[in-house]
This record gives sequence, C-alpha cells and structure tokens, in this order.
Amino acid sequence: VMLLAGATFIAFSVLWKFGFSFDALFGRAVEVKTALALQSGASPPEAAAAGASIMGPGNFIKDPISAISFGLALMLGTAGLPHILMRFFTVPDAQAARKSVLWATTWIGYFYILTFVIGFGAIVMVATDTRYQDASGALLGGVNMAAVHLSHAVGGDLFLGFISAVAFATILAVVAGLTLSGASAVGHDLYSSVLKRGQARSEDELRVSRITTLTLGVVAVVLGIVFEQQNVAFMVSLAFALAASGNVPALILSLYWRGCTGRGVMAGGLIGLMSAFERRP
Repeated sequence: VMLLAGATFIAFSVLWKFGFSFDALFGRAVEVKTALALQSGASPPEAAAAGASIMGPGNFIKDPISAISFGLALMLGTAGLPHILMRFFTVPDAQAARKSVLWATTWIGYFYILTFVIGFGAIVMVATDTRYQDASGALLGGVNMAAVHLSHAVGGDLFLGFISAVAFATILAVVAGLTLSGASAVGHDLYSSVLKRGQARSEDELRVSRITTLTLGVVAVVLGIVFEQQNVAFMVSLAFALAASGNVPALILSLYWRGCTGRGVMAGGLIGLMSAFERRP
C-alpha cells in the first residue's frame, strides 16, 4: 500500500508539472533525448532520430512476436509468481482465493500503468539535472536509481527517505514471501510428499525447510552480487517469463483438466522453464 501510494504521488507530481498533458510530457521527453544525443556527438539527423525513437518499441523488444510474448509474460506471469500463488493456500475457500488473487493482480496492473509515467518523468526531470549525475555525466548509482532520484526531484529529501524506506521494506516482504514459498515447496511438497510419500516426520520436514531457507538466502545474495549492474527491467521481465512459462500452464491444467497428473505437472514445468531461457536468433 505504501509503495503504491508513493508511486502514485510520483506519477501525479510528474503529470501535474505538465498540466496533466501526456502530449506535453512525451514532447519534452523527446526534446531531452534529442539534446542528450547532440551532447554525445551525434549529428542533428541522428539526434532527431534518437529523440523520436523514445516513442517507439525500443531495443528491448524488436519484433511483433517478441512484443506479444512479452505482453503474455507480464499478464500471465503475474498470476504465476510464487508469492501470488501462495494466496491460494492462505484463504478459507475457493471464492476467497479468487478474490484475493484478483485484488493482487489488479493492484499490480495499476502499478504497471504508473511505471511508464515515472519512466518519462525520470527522463525529463532526472536526466537533465546535474545533481543526479557524476563527473562523467552518468546517473549516480546507475540507471536502476532513476526512479529513486525522481522521488527526490518531486518531493525533496523527506520524500526520498520515504520512498527508500518503502522500497526496502517491499523488497524484504517480497523476498520473505518467495523464501517462504520455496521452503514450503521443498520441505512439504518435494521432501514430504514426493520423496517420503507422505510419511515424513514433522521434525524432518521442518529441518529440510530451514536448510532450504538458508540455501535460498545464500543463493539470492550471490546472484544479487553477480547481477548488481544488470538492468532491473530485464531481471523483472525474466522473472515474469519464468513464472508464465513454468507455473501458469501447470496451474491452469491442474484446475481445469481432470487428467492432469503430478508427473505431467513436473514435466510441463521443466519444459516451460527451458523454453523461457531459449534465445531466438
């Protein structure tokens, strides 16, 4: 709730600065992009093309098939995220589960809408402000800090502290949810139900869950260090692609196909994971 409130305030402040006109915001972003290209040594035609390209698909998605695939990953991956799937197990009945997931996906979708306003706002208000640049002109802290710098640009030091605290708390909450779901999957589903065929002692199941929690924590820290400089947008899209490819098909088939078996779910999940890592030439 706090993160949504903070993101809403940032988006509202950006739109307020431009009279709630998307045309004015987009036009100013194109001007800034063109000016930055000129400063980097591009010719006027090249700079104009660079400025206009900001309103195009970009380099992340280069063809219609990838655009459709990415859209499906964002849409279906939301329902397949582990901390969203856990909502099925924390409610009293199926109706409450559907309602819980609906609310979760609705607010996540609302946050998606805010991100493009925040992105254009960062281009306009952060990329041109020397307070957020180092001696070489690069953004302080890297490109992943653009939204954080934007919070300072629209709300000053107080709002920057608020956003930083909320972002940190949100990260902890998500990591805790993912760790809990992973430990539960390994300890209860894999160890107790599959390996021990439902005959495992509660003490052993708890021990396996604790070991899994520590293992996941170490792996997460190592991967965080390795991918520290990676663009966060790519990492998020990868997570959604994995969830959409590995979890959602198994979830849908288990709900609507009576012939679905445990082996089929495992095979489908593995094939989905492998397909998510496949690179098209």
